[in-house]
Amino acid sequence: MDKFIVSARKYRPQNFSTVVGQAHITTTLKNAIKNNQLAHAFLFCGPRGVGKTTCARILAKTINCENQTKDGEACNTCPSCVSFDAGTSLNIHELDAASNNSVDDIRSLVEQVRYAPQSGKYKVYIVDEVHMLSSSAFNAFLKTLEEPPPYAIFILATTEKHKILPTILSRCQIFDFKRITNNDTIEHLQEICVKENIKADKAALHVIAQKSEGCLRDALSILDKIVSFTNGELNYSNTLEHLNILDEDYYFKLLDFVYGQQLSDGMLLYDEINQKGFEGDTLLEGAAEFIRNLLVSKDTRAAMLLEVADDFKQKYLEAAQRISTGWLIGALNLLSEAAINYKQARNKRLHVELAIIKLSYLQQAIELVNNDGVVSKKKVVENAKPVAFRSIPVIRVQRGELTGANPPVEAKLMIEDEATVRVLPATELLTGQAGHRLPTSTKQPTSLASLERIRQKVTDQNKTNGNSIKELTEEELYVSWGGFIEKLVAKKNHSAVTNFKMAVLKVIDNNSIEITTESNIQQKFIEQERAALVDHLQNHFCNKQLAYTVLIVEKEKQELPGERPLNTKEQYLKIIEEYPLVKELKDRLRLELDY
Repeated sequence: MDKFIVSARKYRPQNFSTVVGQAHITTTLKNAIKNNQLAHAFLFCGPRGVGKTTCARILAKTINCENQTKDGEACNTCPSCVSFDAGTSLNIHELDAASNNSVDDIRSLVEQVRYAPQSGKYKVYIVDEVHMLSSSAFNAFLKTLEEPPPYAIFILATTEKHKILPTILSRCQIFDFKRITNNDTIEHLQEICVKENIKADKAALHVIAQKSEGCLRDALSILDKIVSFTNGELNYSNTLEHLNILDEDYYFKLLDFVYGQQLSDGMLLYDEINQKGFEGDTLLEGAAEFIRNLLVSKDTRAAMLLEVADDFKQKYLEAAQRISTGWLIGALNLLSEAAINYKQARNKRLHVELAIIKLSYLQQAIELVNNDGVVSKKKVVENAKPVAFRSIPVIRVQRGELTGANPPVEAKLMIEDEATVRVLPATELLTGQAGHRLPTSTKQPTSLASLERIRQKVTDQNKTNGNSIKELTEEELYVSWGGFIEKLVAKKNHSAVTNFKMAVLKVIDNNSIEITTESNIQQKFIEQERAALVDHLQNHFCNKQLAYTVLIVEKEKQELPGERPLNTKEQYLKIIEEYPLVKELKDRLRLELDY
């Protein structure tokens, strides 16, 4: 019984022409060999499994071949090529930098470079995973890499180019390998299936190519697994089952359900998917990619970007024509957000079900509007709702106050806008007739005159109730200010208390107070308490028209250290601010203070 060899090793390319998907690399290397323009150091970088080490070995074999072809390929028949294929060549040395990354390993490699090859032209040193070398190992390698012997060629391979020191990069000729396309992977897999007598559907090979994500070595490993699983027969269904991939038919069914607002069917379909063992993030990410493919299929010119099996392309094109672009954009945005937040969700199943519910009612929520070539989304509002006005109660006024007539009448005032006041008499309210308008003019409107009379009535009523307006004096102001500070102390707002005590008060007139602060921070603390402070002052002085302004006057810095002592008046005002009973004692004894 022959020993089994995995496909990745059995079908490893032996010539540049058999390398898959890297024509830009192989063509450059063949031309360099033909023209004898080989660099002394190469750096092969790119994703895993795309042929970096393979190309390094082919290059090492080709430059030592005794009978090179005109195209710059190895003959594979000379003693050098035979010994190389058998692994007995002394002209190639491979070093795995992942496990040999110390300074001593590099020093031993440098010592070997001193010895010329016994046969052949070049000694080739391949350092794989070179980014794993330590900084000291890189530094030990610099001088030899910069000026090697004429017979030595270094080939460095890495998957993480950004981790390599710039001093190393500047000494190498860099080749960037790219991911292998799905079509190249499928063609290569088909060739292997023919050689191995494996029955494989193209749709199944396409699924394998998608799963490998541009890595040919992974694709060959997946192929070996599925061949063992299916006993040599690959079809679409058993490939999906083995790779645990959700069939695209499920996405087409889900699209029909959510677009047709069949919420129950969509939820049942998700339950079926969940019962098969698929996680919610698999569904969300797959659905997002499915919606992306539908958007691509909207334009037949962009259909070439579809990375799906040929059997599904027509199905995508048909589905894209019946689904609106606005819905697809909204669905893609919704699914992307749901996939991002999936890991943070505690109830994973509910998170996915909420996404399905939103998709089911998405077309009722948004629509696309084209405004002069600019496409934008807007919310769909079924019925326009009127503005809710606050009902104004009926007040009793004298007709003479409004129109000059004497008999009283009930009226209702409605403010329609800034320039119009609508007056509805009670008789017109009952009959449904429209009231007349009172347009604004340069003269004082009758409604404002009535407002002044109402204010006067409120003032007179306060006087009759014993709530006469207190005279606004500086002493009384500080007493009221101290009372408000006591309220702040009760609230344990100590920061505000400190700033209120530092304020300086001044009476402007009977209705105006000026508060002087020393900084912007102090002003903000006072402004934060504006509503409560105004209410406190107005209640204390029984004056609803009382207001205050806050000024910021920064004090100049004094050259002499220490604070200025307070004069006698300032001392007195601070005392009554903190102890209001002192002022009450002064008033009862009818004392006169001499400041």
